Order: sequence, then structure tokens, then C-alpha cells
Amino acid sequence: MQENGLVAVVKRDCPTCVMVAPVLQQLGAQGALTVYSQDDPAFPDGLDGVADDRALDISYKLDVEIVPTLVRFEGGAEVERTYGWDRAAWESLTGANDLGADLPPYKPGCGALNQEQDRLAELKIRHGDTPMTSRLIPLGAKEDAIEACFERGWSDGLPVVPPTQERVLAMLEGTSRAADEVMGLMPSNLDTCTVEKVAINAVMAGCRPEYMPVVLAAVEAVLDEDYCLHGTLATTRFVGPVVIVNGPIAQQIGMNGKGNALGQGNRANATIGRAVNLAVRNIGGGKPQGVDRATLGNPGKLSYCFCEDEEGSAWEPLTVDRGLKAGTNAVTVFAGYGLQGVIDDKARSPEELVQTFATSLRAVDNIHKIPGPDCLLVVCPEHERTLMQGGWDKARFHSEVMARMQLPAEEVMRGAHGMAEGVKPELAGKTVPKLLPTGLLIVRAGGGAGKFSGIIPGWTPGVPESSRPVTKEIKTWM
Repeated sequence: MQENGLVAVVKRDCPTCVMVAPVLQQLGAQGALTVYSQDDPAFPDGLDGVADDRALDISYKLDVEIVPTLVRFEGGAEVERTYGWDRAAWESLTGANDLGADLPPYKPGCGALNQEQDRLAELKIRHGDTPMTSRLIPLGAKEDAIEACFERGWSDGLPVVPPTQERVLAMLEGTSRAADEVMGLMPSNLDTCTVEKVAINAVMAGCRPEYMPVVLAAVEAVLDEDYCLHGTLATTRFVGPVVIVNGPIAQQIGMNGKGNALGQGNRANATIGRAVNLAVRNIGGGKPQGVDRATLGNPGKLSYCFCEDEEGSAWEPLTVDRGLKAGTNAVTVFAGYGLQGVIDDKARSPEELVQTFATSLRAVDNIHKIPGPDCLLVVCPEHERTLMQGGWDKARFHSEVMARMQLPAEEVMRGAHGMAEGVKPELAGKTVPKLLPTGLLIVRAGGGAGKFSGIIPGWTPGVPESSRPVTKEIKTWM
């Protein structure tokens, strides 16, 4: 690039660039002018010495946004620029008069090729202008990238999206948080968890960049001491992270809280939950038959993520129960099993329906397991409607369920019903709790038809290393 004079950046596929070609010829005849063409080194026609910038390196270094761009240099430094066609601006910058006398006084330019998303990512990587610091693992010329991820142990058993530099850079565009921000140490290996490492796993999970704020909040939640990530991995029980999303962001990124909310078919639900589990696996080393000691596990350890249907519900959302304002974007992570169905087609009053929920909750783990684990109730719209029509709000339903969790010790004592499991005989005459006072969360989700709710049991409470639900606000970048 010249020390003094004018530099113009153009492309043939731009009507304004084509229009100003005679002006560039005029300026070239008057003095030092270098023209860089983004798409055709033979353009502009009739102008000698056009430089080929199809690789877009010069355009990138100049940070060209619009073509044509005209820049004046003095002593090797840029002193002024203009873009598009503006006769007054071009004449002021060049010191020339009567430029383009037969042209309109103004015409906007076109977007520069170096600003196109895929090309910009390629240029940033080529010029080392990215926030990424993770080591790039080269693959052999004939090595299949998806199979390579399997062979290196990065997969949860399903194919992952290969985390190329371009894909990770695009994922990082989904958050304003710095790529090197340390989020904490990921159990069990206690490796440093950074935003960039989470982005790599979000790519592999199939996330879109706009999911990143939710993924990051969910990872923050599992890193919280209360969640007890190492314990939930090392236990032989079934648990894995269940991610519940609240707030407007759920609809903005297209999550599903309605029909089949806990099932397949929604990209945001499936990939956000999967990204969290992949991060636990690949950053923290939480692999089955290693640190992950679950006897059976559950399918949700691939992905278990949904949003509460706040729009369709008459109840206050989970965020309010968790101490946040309604409308707050937040995730709650709960160490949960698979789904246990609660089916009641006949109940027409809250009193009848709550008995169904209570007896179903008593069966969690087994009817003699006292206290049982914390539980997450997912209440379907038809069951919510029965409760609301009977005058019960969410708080009333919660209190009525918990009241029915106080059981006569004799009903669940060792030896009762021929079962060895149960409370000690010394508790005869007393009541014992199936759920501890803080052991019940309630969310509303599901399709409009079907009186089918669900229980997601959690991990054993009452011991120091047990897991508690964790709620984190989502730090959006918008």
C-alpha cells in the first residue's frame, strides 16, 4: 500500500462502482491512485494497474464496509476516507474539481465482500484476529471429522458437529462475554471452564449462536456449589442436569414449552441441554463408567431442557418462586431422573386431583423411601385448569401437596407391606416427611390436550453432598 496518495476499493458487482469508473480513471490520470478490486482485477475497465484483492486481505486491513471506498494516505497513514458516491466529499478528499460532472451528486454504495459473515470469519482466522486460544487439532487429509470426534472421545454417543474455527467464532458472536472469561473450574477434573470452551461444546451440540446466553447461564448453574456437579456425576443414582428456561428469551430463540416439551423435535430444547452435558463431559471429564458412576442413568443425560409455558399459564412462573421478578430471563438447573407420569382423567376438583399428585409423589424411589428426593412437578394445562377452576392458585396447590407429604410412620415403617425398606420402629406414633420443606418445584408446560402431568424426581436430600436446584439470570448480549 502506498505511502502517499489515494486508494480506492471497488467491485464490479456494484452499480455505484460501475458508475464512478470514469471518475477513477480521471483521478488515476491526475496522480497517485491505487485501485483494489474485490471481485475482478480487470475492473474498472480502461484503468491500468488495478490490484487484485479477491483474497480480500487489503479490504480487511482497511476495514472497508461499503464499496466504493476512497481513502487518502499521507506518510503511510490514513488521514481521510469516504464511501459510496458523494461528489462534494470526493472533491474535498482529493482536492479535484468537476469530478463526475455528468453523474448525480449522490448515490449509496454496496456492501463490501469482506463484511460477508462467512468471509469475515475466514479473514479474522487468517489474520489471527480472533479471541480464540484453544489448540486447533489438525485432521488427516482423508480423516472424517465426525468420526474423528467419536474416536477422540468428544461425543455423547451421537454424531457431533465438528468444531471448526469458523463455527466456534460464529458461536462466540452470540455473546458479548469475552472468550477467555473464566467461568470456574469444571468438576471432576477441575479444568478451567471458559466461555470459549463452552462455545466449542455448543457447536458440537448443534446450537445456534443466539442460544449461547442460555447455554452459558446453564453452565454457570451446574458450576454453582449448590448444584454439586461432582456429586451428581459420581452418584450411582440416575440424575443429570434438567434445564428449565424462563423469560422472553425462550420464545425469542424458539424453545418449546407446549406439546412434547420434554420430547424430541425442537432444536433449541435439544441442543441447549446437550451442550451442557457435552461441556460436563469434555471440560470436566464426566464420562460414563469413569467419573460418571450411574447404575442405569437416564436418557435425559443426553439432553433434558425445556421452557415453562408462561404465556399459556395462569400461574406465576418458576422464576418468581425462585425469588426473581416475573419476566426475568433465567435458567433453573435441577439434578433429575427421567419422567414419571401422573395421569388423572377423572378428577373434577382440586381436592381429587391433589390426591393423585400426592400418591404419585409417595411412590418416588419407593413408597417407603423417607425422605424421598426433591421433585420437580411438570403440570399440564388441563390439570392446571382443574385447579384454577376450583379456586386453587399455584401457592395453594403447593401447600396442599406438601401437607399430604407428612405421613404416619407406621405406613412406611420397616416391615410394613412386607418391605425391608422404611423408617425405624422408634418413630412409631410420629409423622415423617416424604419431601423436605424445600423439596418441591412446580412448573407449567405441555400440550393443550391430555390430562398427563409428570414428576421429575431428583437426588437424595438431607446430606451435605446432595444437589439443590440453582437458578441463574441469563446475561443477554442484546
